[in-house]
Amino acid sequence: MYNKCLTVFMLYRQAEEEIRVLSSEFPIIAILGPRQSGKTTLSKILFPEYEYISLEDIDHREFAQNDPRGFLSRYSENIIFDEVQRVPDLMSYLQSHVDKSGKNGRIVITGSHNFLLMEQISQSLAGRVGITKLLPFSYFELSSVETDLHEILFKGSYPRIYDQGIRPEIFYRNYISTYIEKDIRQIKQILKLDDFMRFMKILAGRTGQELNSSTISEDCGVSHNTIKEWISVLEASFLIYRLKPYYKNYNKRLVKNPKIYFTDTGLVCNLLGIRKKEELDYHHIKGHLFETFIVNEFLKNCYNYGEKFEIYFWRDNHKKEIDLILESGRNQLAFEIKSSQTINEKYFSGLNYWSTLTANRRESLYLIYGGKDNYLRNDINVVSWNNIYQSVVKPLI
Repeated sequence: MYNKCLTVFMLYRQAEEEIRVLSSEFPIIAILGPRQSGKTTLSKILFPEYEYISLEDIDHREFAQNDPRGFLSRYSENIIFDEVQRVPDLMSYLQSHVDKSGKNGRIVITGSHNFLLMEQISQSLAGRVGITKLLPFSYFELSSVETDLHEILFKGSYPRIYDQGIRPEIFYRNYISTYIEKDIRQIKQILKLDDFMRFMKILAGRTGQELNSSTISEDCGVSHNTIKEWISVLEASFLIYRLKPYYKNYNKRLVKNPKIYFTDTGLVCNLLGIRKKEELDYHHIKGHLFETFIVNEFLKNCYNYGEKFEIYFWRDNHKKEIDLILESGRNQLAFEIKSSQTINEKYFSGLNYWSTLTANRRESLYLIYGGKDNYLRNDINVVSWNNIYQSVVKPLI
């Protein structure tokens, strides 16, 4: 039964429809995201007749680097170029190649480095590429698999953990090693890998919290500028996400620093040495880990459906805070996020304050919590962690 469910969800990603639309609008489709998020599998499923070329393969990579025109003449169209950031100069030659063809959807590229690729795309392929970002499975995509909240927080959402049954501690140990060897060294030469690993562990302990590079610098024993560079490296590889503050003033002084979130809770657990899901009940990171999971759910749905909405957080200097603000057109939704399965009356205070401050309708206020039921309380929508897509996202898209 488990394998049957596994086959079903492996054949479906929420981004499928958006990618198909992009393939009818642009000559090149770019699927960007962290390593092992399912980019290769999805591209092969959506474009089964296309030839597949991995630029991790040294023969293909050297051919593309040394003779890009000859390489593209051999692989003219109906082609998937995987991990294209390995040959960033190829982008310049793709421009003239697709201009001659004049056909849409004939070339698919995937990549794991956001700023390396985006810089090349903006310089060489502006207006020629339809871009989508693919993170690990959303909960909706994993809903065919029997799992509880603690298990999904502990395991994370990377496909190989589920489709191959890899133990999370083994997957993430190898994932981190491969990431450092292949990606970090390509983006930026980091000489002291022990310092970088200590930095990743310290940052993991701050997921769901306001980013303060100075205190991280002190804890790591490296310069403030180095911390900023390392954060950019992790962000470029889609391993972390900076949630921007909502700047609309409402006559209050506002926090201007972003909040930092890892894009996978399983990676956070591994970096923090959490080895069993049962440990989460007593771990100080549980609340921030749950918030990270919820923010990731909105981020994944944002990417999967063509970034039809934007997300922020809001906090003033009196420590009044809204964990998440979602804007889609004229819609503005506000969310409080609590990991508890039991609702406490004080959980509504921030939303009530926000409602008074903004004069927003109360139906736009949500409390997302660790329980299973969905209902209305104090004229505020109480939504289970496992019902975000159905209750919030689906009505918007």
